[in-house]
Amino acid sequence: MSAHFDAIVVGARCAGSPTAMLLARAGHRVLLVDRAAFPSDTLSTHAVHAPGVAALRRWGLLDAVRATGCPPISTYRFDFGFFTIEGTPPPWDGASAGYAPRRYLLDSILVDAAVAAGAELREHFSVQELIVEDGTVTGIVGSGPDGRRVTERARVVIGADGSNSRVARAVGAQEYLEKPRLQYGYYSYWRDLPLDGFNTFVRPDRGWGAFPTNDGLTLVVLGWPYAEAQTFKSDVEGNVLATLELVPEFAERVRAATRVEPFLGGAVRNFLRKPYGPGWALVGDAGYTKDPITAQGISDAFRDAELCAGALDDVLRGRRSFEDAMSGYQMTRDAAVLPLYEFTTQLATLAPPPPEVAQLLAAAARDEDAMDMFAGVVAGTVSPAEFFSPPNIGRIMSAVG
Repeated sequence: MSAHFDAIVVGARCAGSPTAMLLARAGHRVLLVDRAAFPSDTLSTHAVHAPGVAALRRWGLLDAVRATGCPPISTYRFDFGFFTIEGTPPPWDGASAGYAPRRYLLDSILVDAAVAAGAELREHFSVQELIVEDGTVTGIVGSGPDGRRVTERARVVIGADGSNSRVARAVGAQEYLEKPRLQYGYYSYWRDLPLDGFNTFVRPDRGWGAFPTNDGLTLVVLGWPYAEAQTFKSDVEGNVLATLELVPEFAERVRAATRVEPFLGGAVRNFLRKPYGPGWALVGDAGYTKDPITAQGISDAFRDAELCAGALDDVLRGRRSFEDAMSGYQMTRDAAVLPLYEFTTQLATLAPPPPEVAQLLAAAARDEDAMDMFAGVVAGTVSPAEFFSPPNIGRIMSAVG
């Protein structure tokens, strides 16, 4: 029996919809399913750094994001208490500014683009199980709003259903380089708290960030070490405000502003998963999850969508074998993410940096090129391996004497 679809994508947010869109634009028959309906919000700090913005431009969707009124984020500031690093990330494929559109807006743009490309969308659709024949995934069994069980078959099933991916669990996707939950974070939105740029404040065992989003609102996200999660949760608002007092000027501005939404929060495990196997693939958080402290999740999802869709296009057209194409996807993904994975998970411990790193960052705060490079590390346009390389450390230290 021939498959009705070339690909079924489970999860229609910022990994799944671009994957479906790119495969459909390449001429493949794609089914895109999600438990939610759109527009709808989801737990997310929703910054899109320059690499993700460059992807939106390539896909012809950046103008739609800009049309939501979401302001550009051009400057990255890191307040370490004794010094501040402020810079503009080096560009990535012509983009250096980021954006932080609300997810109910961004995800709708991405879903609409997938549908416009020819993907079939089914909302309020829950996947109950995968169909496996002779060790190969060949389809899904699920149900829509009417509760009726439906079976759909495809040449490949793609899990884009988040870090707790049902697809990944069903196929037993191998995890590696695992690290535990490192911090517990909460975020909300304030009106009358004007900020430009991506602002980060680092204090011993505490950290928070703030940046502008749609409708004149500012997102503030704050983290404590995971070991203190229960204390943090016992009085979220009180603990947030008390922590902000570590920077009195910022705390005063927050007190004068108005919080307009409830606090949302949580913590994530850190891991990579093997992102493919017979008849299946993983993209976005389903294949790779790290702490949100560097807000890389959406840009990562966009990159994975392009890599995975490109590999599968080769497979579906018979240009490459499944194993050859998908192992290339995994190797390319891992090479791109591992330096930032290590940097992010170290940052997420909220531990003071080692003395030599503190000395380097203090020196970087006195050198404009170094500040731009460090901004690029967090924005994903400069590899941490490049910034912390001996030649670059020597250049920074020499530049400031």
